[in-house]
Amino acid sequence: MKSLKINDTVLVISGDNKGKKAKIVGIDRAGRKAMLEGIGLVERHMKKSYLNPSGGKKTIHVGIDWSNLKLVESAKFDKKAVKTDKKAKAKRGAK
Repeated sequence: MKSLKINDTVLVISGDNKGKKAKIVGIDRAGRKAMLEGIGLVERHMKKSYLNPSGGKKTIHVGIDWSNLKLVESAKFDKKAVKTDKKAKAKRGAK
């Protein structure tokens, strides 16, 4: 399977959200779960602490395993923009 990257559009192929399309907004450290925009949001209750004196609720993303995702559209990397940017930097530096 091709590796998934942030800003790729994917289709959920199994689970409660089957058939929904979403954009990847994050990937967990192990690299086996993807956080999708608007899918898998859960509220966590935060205990009062020194760093969080008011406590309350916090919305977080729960990752969906890559085996349940299908790549629909990959985020494009524009090589032309990089080349023109390098030329512009070279022109600015030359005197």
